[in-house]
Amino acid sequence: MGNLFIGLGREQDKSAGRKTVKMRGEKMNKKSDINVLSLLLVLFIGANTFFIVRSKRTKAQNWTALPPYNTLWPLWSPALSPISASTGLPEPLVTSLSPNTILPVQPGLTWDPVLRYPWLLYNTPMGLAYYDPAVGIDLWPPRILVNQITGLPIVLTLPAGYADLPPTTASWLASNVPAANWAYMTAYPNYSSAAPAFPQPTIVSLMTPTALI
Repeated sequence: MGNLFIGLGREQDKSAGRKTVKMRGEKMNKKSDINVLSLLLVLFIGANTFFIVRSKRTKAQNWTALPPYNTLWPLWSPALSPISASTGLPEPLVTSLSPNTILPVQPGLTWDPVLRYPWLLYNTPMGLAYYDPAVGIDLWPPRILVNQITGLPIVLTLPAGYADLPPTTASWLASNVPAANWAYMTAYPNYSSAAPAFPQPTIVSLMTPTALI
């Protein structure tokens, strides 16, 4: 009889041991499941963040408005709006287009979307100049951007969705940039008397149509 009780006790101990091991295994499995779910959640968030950033980069706008006249500057031109290392988006080389603006590269380009074509921009000793195919080279700004009574800038009212207007066509650039560069070189001596020491630009220092695209 005593052996029977001993045997039953041993079986109960074994059963309790198996239950303990099973419970521990279930707890470990639950922890493992939680770790897997946490890892999947982190991967999901990371993937979504990547695609959101990628989407923002691929949806870069074509134009941005610059003060004081609110004319448009091309974000579609890597030469005039290089990609920012911090944002991954195009960033204009200049922050405004006043008569005193100095362009890091030439020609610059800006557009009043009411017009069929943009202006090309150049530096001179007398200040910023622009090229209009209809009138040639003149000092910035064009008369249509200045109140002829007060002399103050006229701030353009831009259409909705102006940032996504199409870029200047390659054919327009190919037809007009070489002519504008030569017109600038020809007209430059008229402005250099204001600062004789100002270095004369060379035609090779001016960007070609393909460099602007």
